[in-house]
Amino acid sequence: MVKRGKKFKEAIKLVDNTKAYSITEAVELAKKTSTVNFDATVEVAFRLGIDTRKNDQQIRGAVVLPNGTGKVQRVLVFAKGEKLKEAEAAGADFVGDADYIAKIQQGWFDFDVIVATPDMMGEVGKIGRLLGPKGLMPNPRTGTVTFDVAKAIGEIKAGKVEYRADKAGIIHAPIGKVSFDDAKLEENFRTVFETVQKAKPASAKGTYMKSVNLTTTMGPSLKIDPSSVVIKK
Repeated sequence: MVKRGKKFKEAIKLVDNTKAYSITEAVELAKKTSTVNFDATVEVAFRLGIDTRKNDQQIRGAVVLPNGTGKVQRVLVFAKGEKLKEAEAAGADFVGDADYIAKIQQGWFDFDVIVATPDMMGEVGKIGRLLGPKGLMPNPRTGTVTFDVAKAIGEIKAGKVEYRADKAGIIHAPIGKVSFDDAKLEENFRTVFETVQKAKPASAKGTYMKSVNLTTTMGPSLKIDPSSVVIKK
């Protein structure tokens, strides 16, 4: 049985588990019920009515949050020739080719995201078994396999987040920090919500968004009413 601390027990009293909150209510309550002594991450979870065993219902992509994530992303770029200079000029934290592949093979993982040019993917594939389980393998669908390394780095530094439905059809995505203004968290949430909504596979049947929940690091989960989310144009 999981033991809950005193602060969490007090926070959970503020949550009505029978209610589906509007995003405005959920953001306000999520911040009130954050119990940790650091700037907690605010995360949204979507439970989708999809069958991830079918190739055409596997959802994966990336989206740039308008207000960032509140986290500084360390970017490693695998490239050759002029693209190395381009990556350095764009603000990549680490740039190289075989030297960094060797470092990773030796257990080095002091980075958050990898960007690779297409001509480097043959080499990067050699460490796929190390990168894959950590969710670090670059992928064209998330914009991390590209010759436009400057654009990719710029988007990541600006607050790009990747999302992927797991085997149960659940997507988790950060939308900022507890210290963010409510309006900024709401705007980030709407951006992710709209992106996931548009990603609905044509072959998916029945209810697509089965549930949407908002939570903070080690905080209680808050149900959100999807029908209450208004996408601002």
